[in-house]
Amino acid sequence: MGGQACVLYGAAEFSRDTDLAILAAAENLQRLQNALAELQGERIAVPPFELRYLEMGLAVHFRCRLAECAGMRIDIMAKMRGVAPFADLWARRTTIESDQSSLDLLSLPDLVQAKKTQRDKDWPVITRLVEASYFHQRLKPTPSLAEFWLRELRTPQLLIDVASEHAAQAHALSGQRAAVAAALGGYQALATVAREVQAEQDREREADRQYWRPLKKELERLRREARSE
Repeated sequence: MGGQACVLYGAAEFSRDTDLAILAAAENLQRLQNALAELQGERIAVPPFELRYLEMGLAVHFRCRLAECAGMRIDIMAKMRGVAPFADLWARRTTIESDQSSLDLLSLPDLVQAKKTQRDKDWPVITRLVEASYFHQRLKPTPSLAEFWLRELRTPQLLIDVASEHAAQAHALSGQRAAVAAALGGYQALATVAREVQAEQDREREADRQYWRPLKKELERLRREARSE
């Protein structure tokens, strides 16, 4: 669900970490613990690898010591702000097959939603992910793809193009996204589209800061407890 997934979707992002979204269930956590043991994974930082912390929305971090993957970090989450429950994520997942194995990724819309954080680095990645989808598939669009582009494109010029190419869908969505309503005005509304896209980003980043405020307090409490032991 992180940088590795972005690479596979064509929005290259250098990452030394592997980020996983998992089903938060006791049996599944035991299976994951067994897999981490094979990788000689050691938990780093807080919180502990316990169901209650994953259900809060905290991430648990591991560092692998096995020679073949020494130093690789694995970050595990089960709940993210604005992102659907795991059962829905699994039902919508993208599976990439290779000769020896398969990889299950968050669907592209779910990955984009997961990237809507307060971090500066995530927003250019969202832009690249949606642009890559548009440029790779614009010659064979489906209604669902057009809706995805209209909902998520962050490049004003491309959003105007898609609104023109899929005007009926754009009008239907204009009440849900102000940037789409502005994009229907064409290139003379370019500055307005850019302002609306930026306003969206500002709102999402603030919502993420508010979401993480109590979680950060919990992390601080756990750090204090760890220091006192």
